[in-house]
Amino acid sequence: MDILFTPEIGPLMFVGLSVASFVTAFIGVFTGAAGGVILLALMAIVMPPTAVIPVHTVVMLGTGISRTAIMWRFVMRNTLLPFIAGAAIGAAAGAKVFIALPMHWLQAILGAFILLVTWMPQLGRIGAQRGRFAVLGFGTVFLGVFVSATGSLLAPFIASATPDRHNLAATMGALMTITHIAKLAAFGFIGFAIGSFVPLMAAMIVTGAVGNWIGEVALHRTTEQRFRLVFQLVLTALSLRLLWGAIAEQGGF
Repeated sequence: MDILFTPEIGPLMFVGLSVASFVTAFIGVFTGAAGGVILLALMAIVMPPTAVIPVHTVVMLGTGISRTAIMWRFVMRNTLLPFIAGAAIGAAAGAKVFIALPMHWLQAILGAFILLVTWMPQLGRIGAQRGRFAVLGFGTVFLGVFVSATGSLLAPFIASATPDRHNLAATMGALMTITHIAKLAAFGFIGFAIGSFVPLMAAMIVTGAVGNWIGEVALHRTTEQRFRLVFQLVLTALSLRLLWGAIAEQGGF
């Protein structure tokens, strides 16, 4: 037990974040989005700031791998290679480039962009699919270096390209797995001093896998129309949160 619980990781954090990983993985499959953002927000409350992004990235990588393995038959494989090509460039650029744009402007742009693509899905189908996903791979990884959870940016484009909810959830898992691998390569997170979090990360990956499995079962039992409505509402809420944060940081409220 001493291995599991350290001064940084008490029993309450260990159990609480393991449960959070289960719940957010379920949400990620059932709603098609939001799981990673919610988990990141919860982790930021209780974990040291320097550990949040690397630990979150490792946990989401494990969760993405398990979701992809469970739902592999639904993954739109023609999106993978273009996305990988774009992600590799995004990782190289993101590791070197300093972003001068203030964070509140970045939040505002992301929030407005996600709202537009969510409620005007034809925007997510502009251009050839291979080129579109190459650009998405670059943008998702490049921005992920700075704002970590970028699944909400990717989700509406996947929704525009996928025929049903199973394809959306599975392809989202596969592309976010690629994103997290690229981020790890960009930052060399493996070399960070996060050894004390290994038991916690392992537990969260396991509970996330269970959440993915139960989420897929629930996905089979809902209708396409209901899923798409929940998906749009969740992304709208996340976008509005980004916009609110941007306005508040600027001193608007």
